[in-house]
Parts: sequence; C-alpha cells; structure tokens
Amino acid sequence: MLCRNRSASHRYLLFIYTLPVNAETIAVGSEMLTPHRQDTNSLYLTDKLNGLGVEVRFKSVVGDSTEDLTAAAKLAMRRSDIIILIGGLGPTEDDLTREAVAEALGLKLQRDPEILVKLEERFAKRGIKMSPNNAKQADVLTSAVVLNNPNGSAPGQWISGKYDGKDRTIILLPGPPIELKGLFEAECIPRLRSKVPLQHIAIRELKIALLPESQVDARLAPIYKTFADVQTTILAGAGEIQLHLRCRKDSQTEAEGRVEELAEKIDEEMGDAIFSRKGESLEQIVSYLLQMRGLTLATAESCTGGLLAQRITNRSGSSRYFLGGAVVYSNELKTQFANVPKTMIKQHGAVSREVAKALAEGIRQRCVSSFGVGITGVAGPTGGTEQKPVGLVYVALAGEEGTQVVERNFPGDRKRIRWFATQQALEMIRRALL
Repeated sequence: MLCRNRSASHRYLLFIYTLPVNAETIAVGSEMLTPHRQDTNSLYLTDKLNGLGVEVRFKSVVGDSTEDLTAAAKLAMRRSDIIILIGGLGPTEDDLTREAVAEALGLKLQRDPEILVKLEERFAKRGIKMSPNNAKQADVLTSAVVLNNPNGSAPGQWISGKYDGKDRTIILLPGPPIELKGLFEAECIPRLRSKVPLQHIAIRELKIALLPESQVDARLAPIYKTFADVQTTILAGAGEIQLHLRCRKDSQTEAEGRVEELAEKIDEEMGDAIFSRKGESLEQIVSYLLQMRGLTLATAESCTGGLLAQRITNRSGSSRYFLGGAVVYSNELKTQFANVPKTMIKQHGAVSREVAKALAEGIRQRCVSSFGVGITGVAGPTGGTEQKPVGLVYVALAGEEGTQVVERNFPGDRKRIRWFATQQALEMIRRALL
C-alpha cells in the first residue's frame, strides 16, 4: 500500500532521497508490441533523467491489459525509486493506466470537476461536442498531484509516498511525444530536481570498426574490471563495436575524471582501432579527416548500389570532399564509367580482386580525386557459387601512394552484407588518412 498525505486532495509528500536514485519506465500500448510502432519516449526520458543524476535501470512495454499493467506497476514499485508510466491516459476503453495503477497501489479514482470543466472548454473552443467517454480523463488517483498538459487533453499525475517502507514516486504521462515532453519539462523536472540527491552521470561512447566482439572484450576486460565504479557495456553493431562507459558520482568533475581515466587506458590498448571517442559515426570521422587534409573522394560501387555514396552524402557539406561516382552494376558500365578493361572482367569475373582494383583506380582517374573506392561482390541471396559464395566482397582504395584491396566474406543477408562492405570501405579510408 502506498502511504500518502491524506490532509487534502492533490497534495503530495516531497520525499528527499539520500541515496543514488534509480528509475523505471513502462510504455503502455499494444501497438508498441507490433513491428509497426516503437517506444521512443523512453529514450527522451532517459536522457532527461540522466541529466538529473537518475539512472534508468529498467524499461518495459506492456499491452492494453489491466492485469498486465497492474502486475508491471507492482513489480516496478518493488525495485525502482521513480516509476514513469507512458501513455494509456486517453478516453477510450483500452486506456487503462489510471485504473491499473489505482489497483496496484490500492488507491481510488476520483473525478476532478476542475479538469472536467477544462475538458469541456477545450472541446467547445474547437467547436466540437465532448463525447461522454472523454470524462474519464478527469479521473485522478487519490492524493495525486495533477500535472497540467498544455498540448493535450489528458493531464499527467504525480504520486509520492512510501511503498513497503521505501520512498517511491509514480508519474503518469500522456503518450504523444509533444504532450509528454512539454509536460515533463514544465511539471516533472522541477519536482525531481528538488527531491533527488545531487548526483552526476558521465557517459562516454567509443567505437571500433570490424573487430569481433569477443576479441575486443578479451583485450579490454582485464582493464575495465578494475574500474568497479564505471559501468562498461560492449555492444556489437553492424560492422562496429560500441563501448559505453558510464559513471555516477557526487560531482560532474569526479564522474568525468573516472570515465576519462578508463577511456585513456582503453585507448592505449586498442590504439588506432578506435575510430570514435565521442560516439561519432564512421562516415563522420572520414568527413572530418578528409576536410582537415583538404582531400577528395570518388566511388565506383557495384554490389553496394550507391550505399557508400549515400552514407557519405548524408552529411551536410559533403560536397567539399566528395566529388561523386557511379553505380556500376553492369559489366558494360564498369568499363564505360571506370575504365575497367573488358578482357579483365572476362578473365577474372566481375567479382574479383583485379576488378575492384581497376574500379578504384578508374574512378579516381575519371573524377580527378585524391582517393577512389571500388566495391564489387556477391550480396545475395542468389548469385553465389562454390568459388564465389554469397558474402564475398572485394573493396579497393586507390590513392597517391598506391592501391590496396581487401577481400572479405561477410555473413548475413543482403542488407547486412552491403552495409558491412561500406563499413569496410570507410574504415580503409579512415586508416589511410591517419
């Protein structure tokens, strides 16, 4: 049972936490359990909570079921200091957050006449008659604080109290992002800032391209295990390893210092394998390096179909260093646009080390660029042979000091193979610029 201030409605007890505070978000809505919708609100909330020194320990998505929502709320109350429920505050039958939280905490719902009047006025201003079911948006949990929602009809709610002897805060927020963000910043952040201890979180993200996760962890585990106060997470992405370092301390300087100390030791171990120390993408780093050196790039792509050029030109200002290139899917265009000899293609095949080299050199010469990239391979799912299986890719980089060619066999489906091929190309460019 949540113990609360019973002296007046819509007041709350301001509990001051004396230990590091953890939070949990529960996104409500069956639509987010389908492939068509995602919970993006929790990402925003995590960022804002981290800024207050609050660490988010759990996130969940729960469908429109009173039973499931009640169970999720009870579990959250047992393990988290701050629980934020997102969505389910609308007027329809499947908006069940208020009812589920009331059941979980043993509280009652009371219809607030002031909210009801505001709802009616809101609809009247729009020249629309309010439907009777909209009235449920005026239902407020006993002793909850009503949080004004300037961008929508569903107000939020705030409850502070004791649950099993522990200080707990429950926040109910509307689901639409424009409503949630405005309400959270205006109504919740000031309240949270006054009650959570002054804690600071420092975060650092390092990235490594094209190394196996197991290899990276084997080299780094002996280092990061000595930093018990820094949480280290290693994530494997498409063609890159992400190292997330996170530390919570009483001052930002202390937190940043510990994260920086560990980052420096990781840097010493991994060296040039680390391409980003602030979370930048590989194409961002290549962009910086090309501009710093005043160099240019052109591409001739076969199996990647222009994906490398797309990644490069996604960045504003890429015209300063990317001259252009060609998607040379057919053998004829390999010859026409990149000067690949027909006899070479006939002798070695379109997917070969020789053709990749000729593509890089030919497009560099054609575009008069500092560097030229050539990519050819078998992206699948068809077209592979025993000699040249699906996933076989040749990436070549031509520059003033010569041409290098890398042969790789990338696993996965067509999309993954194409992405890995462009990652390989960008990493080759980056290393050539070091």
